[in-house]
Amino acid sequence: MPILIRTTSNNKDFKGLVVLLDHELKIRDGQDHSFFAQFNKIDKIKHVVLAYKEDKVVGCGALKQYSDDKTEIKRMYVHPDFRGRGIAGEILKELEKWAMELFFSECILETGKKQIEAVRLYEKSGYHPIPNFGQYEGIENSVCMRKVIL
Repeated sequence: MPILIRTTSNNKDFKGLVVLLDHELKIRDGQDHSFFAQFNKIDKIKHVVLAYKEDKVVGCGALKQYSDDKTEIKRMYVHPDFRGRGIAGEILKELEKWAMELFFSECILETGKKQIEAVRLYEKSGYHPIPNFGQYEGIENSVCMRKVIL
């Protein structure tokens, strides 16, 4: 199992993983990348979970308050060399635990239809499809999901 730490978006390890994530998303999203990228800035993110294996940062995820009772799961990423080991699921569980401690009652998220592994992870973790919310309304390549945590 990875070692998980809670931190903020100012953490240099988090910023390094976000660069890798954005590079991967640029390839996967293609011409839609600039639309999605505008909603993935980290300056408004206060709650970040990092995963370490063998003293190396290997994954991350974050919470961003959406409303008084909802938080949005953001910036989920596991380095390709460490995928398939359950690390993303552990990060997600820690984010949900933290969200409960912060008195949120639901987690929502947006991912892309082209991110099949992410959709499977969220389904396996108890997330259910919802109508696209906020800036994702009417965006065909978006998949929005929700999980009640309290």
